[in-house]
Amino acid sequence: MKNIFKNIGADISASVVVFLVALPLCLGIALGSGAPLFSGLIAGIVGGIVVGAISGSHVSVSGPAAGLTAIVAAGILKVPAFEAFLLSVLVAGIIQLVFGFIKAGSFGDYIPSNVIKGMLAAIGIILILKQIPHLIGYDADYEGDAAFVQNDLNNTYSGILAAFSKITPLAMIIGIVCLAMQIFWDKVLVKTSKIFKLIPAPLVVVFAGVLINLLASNGNTLQLQKDQLVNLPSAANAQEFFSFFIFPDFSYLGNIDTWLTGVTIAIVASLETLLNIEASDELDFYKRVTPKDRELKAQGIGNMISGLIGGLPITSVIVRSSVNVNAGAKTKTSAFLHGVFLLGAVAVIPFVLNLIPLSALAAVLIYTGYKLARPSLFKEMYKRGMDQLAPFVVTIVAIIFTDLLVGILIGIVVGLFFVLRSNFKTSFFVVHDKSNYLFRLRKDVSFLNKPILKNKLETVPENAAVLIDVSRTDFIDKDVTEVINDFCKHAHLKNIRVQIKKSPAKNMHRHIIMATDKEEALSFQN
Repeated sequence: MKNIFKNIGADISASVVVFLVALPLCLGIALGSGAPLFSGLIAGIVGGIVVGAISGSHVSVSGPAAGLTAIVAAGILKVPAFEAFLLSVLVAGIIQLVFGFIKAGSFGDYIPSNVIKGMLAAIGIILILKQIPHLIGYDADYEGDAAFVQNDLNNTYSGILAAFSKITPLAMIIGIVCLAMQIFWDKVLVKTSKIFKLIPAPLVVVFAGVLINLLASNGNTLQLQKDQLVNLPSAANAQEFFSFFIFPDFSYLGNIDTWLTGVTIAIVASLETLLNIEASDELDFYKRVTPKDRELKAQGIGNMISGLIGGLPITSVIVRSSVNVNAGAKTKTSAFLHGVFLLGAVAVIPFVLNLIPLSALAAVLIYTGYKLARPSLFKEMYKRGMDQLAPFVVTIVAIIFTDLLVGILIGIVVGLFFVLRSNFKTSFFVVHDKSNYLFRLRKDVSFLNKPILKNKLETVPENAAVLIDVSRTDFIDKDVTEVINDFCKHAHLKNIRVQIKKSPAKNMHRHIIMATDKEEALSFQN
């Protein structure tokens, strides 16, 4: 409780920034999913208020996710009606709740840090690339799309080229001015006075964008079109507002597609949440660790409520989380308040928010993307060596050209390759002096080390003396034992004398033949 009041100023300002960014993303993801626009807002509100209150994460922000767009769109088409899809969301929430109770959240702990850093950098690059068209006034693709191949059959790069052939001058002016303002605020003004640290730059940028649009549009043909501004659905009265909420139809419980869609959403949403939670913890200035099982329970309850009142599926969303961190959030109060602001804005002042140019918000997201994919991060990974750099770079490229989950899996596979390669090098070492050879096996030696050990043994020349020291090993694969025994059996054909040093206390060494513990025969072991 003390932390909440201590950091309330930073959390409120951060929540306003996240709210402004989340607003068009909620609408865009609903549009891209083929769902009612208000369902995206419901998911954002529930993600903030419900998940934000229950979650153990300090900086993660939940809501409708771009990574689920294709699954949601396919699910809506697959089930008989949208009310049946809402039932699928409810089912997904129940399954996630079960995941939390059976402690399935530990999966996220096995993701290598270089892959998580690659994921963050990839999200940053995608933000920059995807927001360039919006920055210059080309809004053909919906806000929040993160896929390489877009709905209009363009890809990320052809979409940028198309945008430069259809520039809206006023939108581009607003976008460039807002981006320059944000850089100047962050790099110059904040360093000159503490006052500027208290005011979130994105909020100033958004107000500047609104002001420029109003001034330039007054009696001018340059004004922005409706689809170049935030476009919230508005209600004339409370009754019309509540009519936006849709409820699931439980008569579809017997429909197999409803259950299959629910299971698919639960699995993908849980995986995406765990990955994003790992990334959010990485971004957190204090490096606090989120309890993963509690997060799955929170997401499950959130999806149950979202499905019950007409919302899209919810996950932890790295774009909003990164904006939250960069805006200075300290506790989960920020995520909760952003949901409150979403609800209040949609219910009370949609006409005010509809004045915000998308190009101004694009400037905020582009600068956030730059912070996620900052050049110093690439330099840092390069200095760590190829085993850290390669999975990092591969993860970035894979996410950009596929999607978040596929890219992460590819990054993990590459990371495992380097782990195995490192294991090849460190599981044993060989030293020799003239005709004396020492093969010392380390703690764990698996079947993966068999080919290298076999080849090294066979290179020992005639008339040599060989000591194979297995005394320090805790695990020796049977295949490796077989290689050692086979070498012992034919070594005399090359007049090679073999000594094996075993540990009497380790039972696993009993399978190795020709053992001796005569220390006088092992004078060259060091």
